[in-house]
Amino acid sequence: MILRARLFVAASLLATAAAFAADDFRHGQPPQSQRDAALYVPDLAKMTQPVSSELRELVERFTKDREGLLSVYSVPNSTLQLRRLKEFYQAWAAKLETMPYEQLGVEGRIDWQLMRGEMKYQAALVERAQKRRAEMAPLLPFFDALAGLQEKRREFGKPDGPAVAAELALARTGLEAARKALEAGLGDKPADGALHPSKIVALRAASQLGDLGKQLQNWFDHYNSYDPQFGWWTREPYKKLTTAMEDYTKFLREKIVGAKPGEDEPIVGDPVGADGLTGELEHEMMPYTPEELIAVAEKEFAWCEVEWKKVAHDLGLGDDWKAALEKMKQDYVAPGDQPQLIARQAYEAVEFITKRDLITVPPQLIDDWFMTMMSPERQKTNPFFLGGDRIIVSFPTDTMDHPDKLNSLRANNTHVCHATVFHELIPGHHMQGWYAERYNPQRLLFYTPFLVEGWALWWEFHLWDLGFQQTPLDRAGALFWRTHRCARIIFSLNFHLGKWTPQQCIDFLVDRVGHDRHTATGEVRRSFNGDYSPLYQVGYMMGAIQLRALYAETVKSGRMTEKHFHDTVLQGGTIPIEMMRAHVLGLKLPRDYRASWKFVGEKP
Repeated sequence: MILRARLFVAASLLATAAAFAADDFRHGQPPQSQRDAALYVPDLAKMTQPVSSELRELVERFTKDREGLLSVYSVPNSTLQLRRLKEFYQAWAAKLETMPYEQLGVEGRIDWQLMRGEMKYQAALVERAQKRRAEMAPLLPFFDALAGLQEKRREFGKPDGPAVAAELALARTGLEAARKALEAGLGDKPADGALHPSKIVALRAASQLGDLGKQLQNWFDHYNSYDPQFGWWTREPYKKLTTAMEDYTKFLREKIVGAKPGEDEPIVGDPVGADGLTGELEHEMMPYTPEELIAVAEKEFAWCEVEWKKVAHDLGLGDDWKAALEKMKQDYVAPGDQPQLIARQAYEAVEFITKRDLITVPPQLIDDWFMTMMSPERQKTNPFFLGGDRIIVSFPTDTMDHPDKLNSLRANNTHVCHATVFHELIPGHHMQGWYAERYNPQRLLFYTPFLVEGWALWWEFHLWDLGFQQTPLDRAGALFWRTHRCARIIFSLNFHLGKWTPQQCIDFLVDRVGHDRHTATGEVRRSFNGDYSPLYQVGYMMGAIQLRALYAETVKSGRMTEKHFHDTVLQGGTIPIEMMRAHVLGLKLPRDYRASWKFVGEKP
């Protein structure tokens, strides 16, 4: 009996130890279901002390009114939509100028400045869209007529069946004529009247066709079956037109853009040029030229190269940084183990920042993120993680080809993950988004990658300085990302200035950063064929450098504590960092304020 009791106790201890080891990945945090829900409730006394701007309701009103306008004028880039938007922005800009600015406090002035800049920027985007519509017009001569069908529906007009059927048939005739003109331009000896659009214009037209097709279907479904006369007249012309539109879209992508069936679409991109970049930089309150920002990136790149050699030396590889990078890429977990690795690394970062009291981390923030796995198709444009309210893990699936599996394993190795997880979760994007929805939420209108991505990258800077990356391979993982952010500035600005092709961008990432070619290709595809603004990739590193300068101005100077600084930034909203500086320092900006903060000196 004694032996049996001892065996039972021993077995119980082993089971307890095993359970503790299994839960140790939480670094002291309880499972979400076991945390006291009372800890989720904030200090209600503090909640009665408003920290928002006096113009919060004004900004929210603009946001909702624009949503309403776009729900009515729903055909993207139609002549009517662009005209109404431009009128809307001009009217708001005029009304803003009549406001009694001197009566506003620090936060109200920030919102007023941001609203004025937003109206100017949005009006400029409308003008850019109008110019691009004009370039696409020969390829889409039927566009406004079809857009008008949906727009008349929005005004509650009753369709005339025979007239609408004729309109659909005429649109198909125009489509076929445009296609013949394009086909005539494909041969060695183009015929008279042939069209020769660039790949960029053809890709825009294909995208525009996709949006138009959705609106046309919405229009047709609204009347079909409910109006017998409508369906009797239009059903067959609509079917033939939509089939022709689908075939035409395929023709544009394959014959003009150069896509091949069964293969990834070529990376074309849509550079905005020097003038476009100037407008984007003004909107981001960035008082530097593209060339000056490239110079800043090159200096940061040089720092990374020095650190890479240190890592290679610590690994016994001399100065061979590429050998160090390769050693890091080969250290990955087995299939099935990646989710547990990500969770452990997430809680490790939480423990690191809370022990040092670097920032306020509400318990609910620790508990309300979750994890999903990225599809193989999505990994073609996002070979690494994504994140926010969740972390979207990129890792191979059993349906991938063998080379693709190895590529995904290498790209998402243990040490790249170590520098990625906290960027996406805490204290990075998940934390930032959580605060943004609760403090100055009206400022989500002014979303900027310089603050959103810059915040997450600032923590990569800061945790490096604080020693979070302990091992040479973990430092290699962090350096890969830091070098990558420098490269993003260089390749994206050179592309938009018209100096580099997408292929040159890919080669640069392979040669200077050490990307595998598939991840470099995915990165460039994501940058130029997606929905990213021209300065999005610049925002990561440049925003982090701005926050580093603001940290030095406030914390290193002794003006405020580190925790106060980070909490204040989080509560300021998603705004350009020059405006965040005004928020942190309590600056009452003059009415005629213009961006002027030279955060890296007069001449970088």
